[in-house]
Amino acid sequence: MPRVKVIGAGLAGCEAAIYLADRGIDVVLSDIKPRSFTPAHKSAGFAELVCSNSLKSADIYGNAAGLMKEEMRLLGSVTVRAAYETRVPAGGALAVDRDKFSEYITKEILSRKNIKTVCEQVEDIDGEEYTVIATGPLTVGRLSEKISETVGGELSFYDASAPIVSFDSIDMNHAFFGDRYGKGGGDHINCPMNREEYKAFISALLSAERAPAHGFENSMVFEGCMPVEVMAARGEDTLRFGPLKPAGLADPATGRWPYACLQLRRENESGSMYNLIGFQTNLKFPEQKRVFSMIPALKNAEFLRYGVMHRNTFINSPAVLNKDLSLKSHEKTVFAGQITGVEGYMESAGSGLVAAIYLERRIRGAPHKYLSENTVLGALIKYITTANKDFQPMNANFGILPPLNKVVRDKAERKRLMAERSLNEINRFIKEAENERI
Repeated sequence: MPRVKVIGAGLAGCEAAIYLADRGIDVVLSDIKPRSFTPAHKSAGFAELVCSNSLKSADIYGNAAGLMKEEMRLLGSVTVRAAYETRVPAGGALAVDRDKFSEYITKEILSRKNIKTVCEQVEDIDGEEYTVIATGPLTVGRLSEKISETVGGELSFYDASAPIVSFDSIDMNHAFFGDRYGKGGGDHINCPMNREEYKAFISALLSAERAPAHGFENSMVFEGCMPVEVMAARGEDTLRFGPLKPAGLADPATGRWPYACLQLRRENESGSMYNLIGFQTNLKFPEQKRVFSMIPALKNAEFLRYGVMHRNTFINSPAVLNKDLSLKSHEKTVFAGQITGVEGYMESAGSGLVAAIYLERRIRGAPHKYLSENTVLGALIKYITTANKDFQPMNANFGILPPLNKVVRDKAERKRLMAERSLNEINRFIKEAENERI
């Protein structure tokens, strides 16, 4: 059986390495630690958590992040196992002791005789051997250049994403469909504001607390996609001539252009998610909810993804990856983790797990079999491998899942039913895979 080289011992790489090793495949796990470190990493251990010790919600039936972790647990995730072994009190969230978490996964790696760890700075990709590239959002140097050459395009070195809200949380009594000057198919949702609402919004935006920049992130790179809070500081009316421009958007309620107007753009085919156009921001997450909810149409908005602006190397996955996360041009090369455009610790680990599941099946000669898009993991992988001209990283949320086959008005009940559907699909996938081995 051929061996697999895994490049990067973060969450995705460790998840992939352990899954493959536990199924009899020899793995070479390469990482620059402990000889050197990225600007964000300090510990010599594998699977180091950098920005936070929170792995988001543990609620299986009410939160997509919690549901995804349960999917991963059922599939045998070492990351989830480590998280519960090193958990610290954090209310409804799953938070961990960072040092113990890293120690747990490092020991798991070192305890497997068929995982060989190598401290090296990988500079090339051998398209002839099975390789999992899980080098994360801080991929640098010659390897970064080689990846760019391999995928046939420049990598995105900074993630500047606007928030995404769920469609069914938008107050359509304060919004309307339509395109500027009536051009197009009327697909945008327009969220008007009057003068008083706009001034209150600007005041709150200017005083809102921003997320601190890391030392390795240069704020000057954001000039091309300026945060709305920076734009607002350049003058009270700056946003009214930018992302809140009302020109050509006649409000059916008044027959006139509003004083200011935010446009929302459909984020997925089903129309369950909408992007706040031009609202790249570096505000802290609670501040985004507080301030952006001041827009009347968003007063009860459910934020599926908050805006982020930070260093984040990722490939244009929809253009270059197959459904199994292998490169279209080099099918023995598989990508996993944040470099694929998944956003978050557990999303990164989850993609590493899925990549390993699919790769192990291919090495074993099993037929192609994919996780259902009715699961959070399956939907997330589908999102990053489906054509999208405005591709930006995505986290786990119910908005990426297909709707139920019936209308359920109660939001909590709808999420519960989607969670049950997901877990049924995961268990079916596991059972069918087990039956193949009999």
